[in-house]
Amino acid sequence: MLAAPARPATRPSVRPTVAVALRAIEGLLLGAGQRTARRNAWTAVLEDRRRAKARHEAEHVLEAVATRTPQAT
Repeated sequence: MLAAPARPATRPSVRPTVAVALRAIEGLLLGAGQRTARRNAWTAVLEDRRRAKARHEAEHVLEAVATRTPQAT
């Protein structure tokens, strides 16, 4: 009677290597997503600042026009 063939010793070591590689790829992908989110958030902050500046300038113009007295001709 023949004994069942033993599994190769290299087979179990393949799984941890693949798992490590998958985790590394996942980390890179999630890292890129986080970088994108931060970039989008910063762009939103800059856009909010730009709108606030434009609103502030518009308020000054409207106040200047409202307080200006008509000149006699």
